[in-house]
Amino acid sequence: TLVTAGVYLLIRFNMLLVDMFFFKLLLLLSGLTMLMAGISANYEFDLKKIIALSTLSQLGLMMSILSMGLPELAFFHLLTHAMFKALLFMCAGVIIHMMNDNQDIRFMGGISLYIPMTSLCMNISNLALCGVPFLAGFYSKDLILEMVSMSNLNMLIFFLYYFSTGLTMFYTIRLLMYLMINDYNLFSIYNLYDEDYIMLKSMFLLLFMSLITGSFLMWMIFNYPYMIYLSFNLKMMVIYVSLIGLIMGYLISNMKIYSLNKFLMTYSL
Repeated sequence: TLVTAGVYLLIRFNMLLVDMFFFKLLLLLSGLTMLMAGISANYEFDLKKIIALSTLSQLGLMMSILSMGLPELAFFHLLTHAMFKALLFMCAGVIIHMMNDNQDIRFMGGISLYIPMTSLCMNISNLALCGVPFLAGFYSKDLILEMVSMSNLNMLIFFLYYFSTGLTMFYTIRLLMYLMINDYNLFSIYNLYDEDYIMLKSMFLLLFMSLITGSFLMWMIFNYPYMIYLSFNLKMMVIYVSLIGLIMGYLISNMKIYSLNKFLMTYSL
């Protein structure tokens, strides 16, 4: 997509930029970009803005792993991220169109009863974004985080990576609770037709791609397997932070009084 053009340019120019001082600065800035985009996606009520902020968080992930000197890994994550994020944008466009061009997720709810196929594509692309094992996002994200765990960087970078991964799970579960699990609150009953079958053809193609393209590209573009030797807790750290993000997202999305999230009271901090 258009937003990854800068990442692609830096991947192409990485031989020119390697071992520069600016790469360490870029590592810090892109880690903070991941963190801030993940935090601000938790406070948004606009569907497109949440997805755009999650894209910004993934761009920070690509830039940071690029500035650690692993450009082929950044390119691998760029390709797998393109699959499920394109699917996510298509699902969000269908949902906004069916919601009578309204983007506020507080007015949506119970979508899975009315547009089940679109919700299926939306959920699977969201889970691939979270890095649920054996979907597309897991292969690249898990490999990136294990390379971070193997590198001899300081605790700040480690914390930024893993906290941002947990925040990805957080806003995804929040989006899922607002869209799928709430009751349908009859905001735009007139425009909610069955399914958009023209969109569903391309959405199922992207769904298939975001299922298989992680393992396929990992088999295709790496000419040698990465030997990653870590302890068990460090190896399972991705799963740990994903589970913590899932539980926290579920609990905090349940703390609502008339669809006002109590988690927003921390916004004034």
